[in-house]
This record gives sequence, structure tokens and C-alpha cells, in this order.
Amino acid sequence: MNKKIKKAIISLSDKSEIRSILKVLEKYNIKIISSGGTSKKIKKLGYKCTDVSKFTNSNEILDGRVKTLHPKIYAGILSKRGNKKHINELLKNDYEEIDLVIVNFYPFEESLKKTKNHNKLIENIDIGGPTLVRATAKNYKYTTILTSPHQYKEFVMDLEKNKGCTSIKLRKKMSQEAFNLTAYYDSVISDYLCSENNINFPQKKTFHGNLVEVLRYGENPHQESAIYSRNTNLGFYQLSGKKLSYNNYNDIYSALNISQTLPKNIGTVIVKHANPCGVSVNQNKIQSYKEALACDPISAFGGIVSCNYKITKLVAKELSKLFLEVIIGRGFDRDSLKILKKKKNLRLIDASKLKSKNLKNIISNSDSLLVQNMDNKIFKKDNFKVVSKIKPTKKIFNDLIFAFNVCRNVKSNAIVLTKNSSTVGIGSGQTSRVDSCKIAINKMKKFQKIKKNDIILGASDAFFPFIDGIETLAQNGVSAIIQPSGSIRDKEVIKFADELGMILVFSKTRHFKH
Repeated sequence: MNKKIKKAIISLSDKSEIRSILKVLEKYNIKIISSGGTSKKIKKLGYKCTDVSKFTNSNEILDGRVKTLHPKIYAGILSKRGNKKHINELLKNDYEEIDLVIVNFYPFEESLKKTKNHNKLIENIDIGGPTLVRATAKNYKYTTILTSPHQYKEFVMDLEKNKGCTSIKLRKKMSQEAFNLTAYYDSVISDYLCSENNINFPQKKTFHGNLVEVLRYGENPHQESAIYSRNTNLGFYQLSGKKLSYNNYNDIYSALNISQTLPKNIGTVIVKHANPCGVSVNQNKIQSYKEALACDPISAFGGIVSCNYKITKLVAKELSKLFLEVIIGRGFDRDSLKILKKKKNLRLIDASKLKSKNLKNIISNSDSLLVQNMDNKIFKKDNFKVVSKIKPTKKIFNDLIFAFNVCRNVKSNAIVLTKNSSTVGIGSGQTSRVDSCKIAINKMKKFQKIKKNDIILGASDAFFPFIDGIETLAQNGVSAIIQPSGSIRDKEVIKFADELGMILVFSKTRHFKH
């Protein structure tokens, strides 16, 4: 069912593409109602319009808070065309049908980025705009709603094709997009007010997001997939290479989660299947990469490398020697890009502007959502307690904290072995903690040349409930262990460590990653 457009209301914050709309409205003799800055803009461009206050015979009041909120406007939008009762009520009140509404809202989300002044933000909550949009979208059988300049071209094509009318297909689509927008807009405001009231988990929760892109598929080819962001972008940028996949994104976030907990501009992380397979914080960038790679060079093949520093020509030369899916850097210099872009499929990601404050982790399963704060706290020495008789040196203590930091980013049950602030063995995702110990040890023996005097440190993401895990590590050269406390057998574990002459440090908090 096509619907002839005779009258339109236009109220815009973003007036950038208004000329293209005015031109076609004039062509089909569509009368325009407008107010404020939009009305001035329309007239400045040489088109006619009637001010809202003149149309309603009611002045704007309350410093512009009340402009379009008038029964003449909403009756004109919400009336059912062809309904005798509605027609008679419009005639009785001298109201007119309104067929087209073009609105965008006060930029509340943009205002959040510019100011923390609560009163200013409240004034940037749009009332009239969303109300116009909801009314028009509800009555889409007869009325057309446009909420973004991105829709103008499609609208103009539909109007031209139908000679001044819009199709039911277009109106229904615009209605759906309109309700998406009002839900998004309200959820941004709701999130802001929750933060103002220190409420992390309100009784009702709406998650808002902007579509970044529809992906080729999900984890597997038969699964549909897309990525959304609460911001207008992800905070990192792809510089070259083929499109990122669902699995690429999953690995990228796993790598960045670790990188962001490392010292500033130091450290290399290699990830495969969302688990680290090598991490090093050697201050020498090339050596850092080589040490991370040496932890498990087989798993690193086809993996993702996250460099917590700007990638230079020399680093790029090393990276180009291995087949990788993605390389992340805190920027790339010109020479490094020349080298790495030679591999056309290699995705290069610039994360130099990435910020990660007050973020949430969201996991969905069977139409339910699990929400939690991110486990990205920067560890300090007072988060830990030395419980063994033998005390660690300052260097060993710092290296243990490094091991524990990596360990919390490995899927449970997790064991991480390190030497000189580089991983040398990682065991992940096992139902038995002892099995994770054995995997980490086997990796170490396979890829590392361990000398008698080498100090090997071990980290566990949860406590050892029995002495067997610590015994297995000790038998294979581990001389210091860091783990959370909380087992009913903590005293037995401490006693056993002392009998072995091991250093044992307890974390005051547990750090699982399931």
C-alpha cells in the first residue's frame, strides 16, 4: 500500500544532508513544518516552511523544552487514514494529517564525550524527538519516519519511484530502524544514569551497540555472525589484510587483554585459539618477540601477535619470517608497513589509541547474558603474601607476578612456567590441574634448553588442592610457585613447599578464566 505524502515535519540536530531532502519535497509539493535552527536552515537554503508555533498556534515554552509536544501534531501523525471516527475528530479540532517526520536527536552520546557536567548532559536528553519518532513509527501503515541522513537516498528513490508516495515496504523498514534508534538512545541515557548512581546491575538492562560489520560467518561456516561496539568504532583500526573473522576478533581481544596489563610500551604476546602460547616482557623488542615465540613456536604458527609497542623495521623483519594471521601494534612505522603489507592477507591492527576503562565482559548462552567486570587489575606486591620460609628476591617476586598475570589470561585449569619474565611452558583448559602441569612441563622440555642454574617459576590460576601438583612442578625444576590461597589444605601445601625448599607466594584473590 503506497501512501501519498502531503505534509512533513522536520527537526534536525544533524542538518548536513538536508538539501537533498528539501529538493524532492518541493518537487512533490509537500508542505514543511519546522522549528528553531532547522526552520532557519530551511529558509536560508531558499525553501518554504511553516514554524511549529504558527502551525499549532502555541508558542515554544520552557526554554524550548516544549516545542512539538502538541495534540495537533500527534493527532496528525497518529490518526488512522480512512477511519471515519479519526477523520471526524481531526475535522472537529481543525487538525491536519502529517505523513512524514524527519528527525534526529540531541547528541547525548556525543555530549558524554565532551563534558561531565551533569546539568548540561540532562539538557541534552531529547524528549520531543524520540516522541515524534515513536508516534510515526507506530503508525507506519500511513506515515514515514526518517531518523538518519543515511536513509535519505533510499527515501528519495522510493518517493521518485512511486511519484510522491512511499511504499509500505519502506515505511515498515524505517519503523524498525526508528525503534532500534529510540531503544539505543534510551539505553545510553540509562547507562549514564546507572553510572551516576553506582548501579552496575539494574533490574532491567538494555545493551546498546553500533554495527561494525557483518562477518563472513561465525566460529564455523554455518553460523551467521556480526560484531557490534558500544562506541562508533572498536578503538583499534585495521590497516591492511583481508577481512577479520569471528575467530580473529576473539583472538585479538584475548591478546589485547594481556598486552594492556603489561608495562607501558613493553612486551610481546602470541595467542592461538584465545589462549596465550608465548609472552615476554624483555625490554629489547626483538628479543621480546623471539622469547615469546620460543615458548611454543609450533602453536604460534598461524596465530596472532600483539606487540605492546610501536613496530619498527627490524621487528617487522622478524615477524615476517613466520606465517601469522594478525599482527597488532601500538602503531607501525613507515618501513615496517612496507615490509608487512607485502603479505596481502596478513591483517595489521593499530591499537595505539585503544582505551580500556570501565569495560564489561559479556557472554551469551541460550538467550541469557552473563555480565562481569573485566579481570584487568594491575597487580601490585601488596596483592600477594609470601608464605614460605624462603623469601623471594625482588626480581623473583616481580617475575612471579608476571607469571601470575599471564596465568589469569589462560583458560582454566591454567599453569604457566616462566624464566626471566618470559613464558617457557603453558598448560591450559584441563579438567585436572596436574594435567595442566604436565602439559606445561612437556612444552618446556620440548622447546627450551634449561640449564641447571636456571630459575623456573610456576603460576597457577587457583590453589593446588593437594600437594601432587606442586610435587610435579618441583620434580621438573620449578623452584618458586605463585597461586591463590583458599584451600582447606593450604597449611599442608605450605609445609610441603618448605620441605622442598621452594618459594611459595599466595595471591589474595583467585583469577579463573573459563
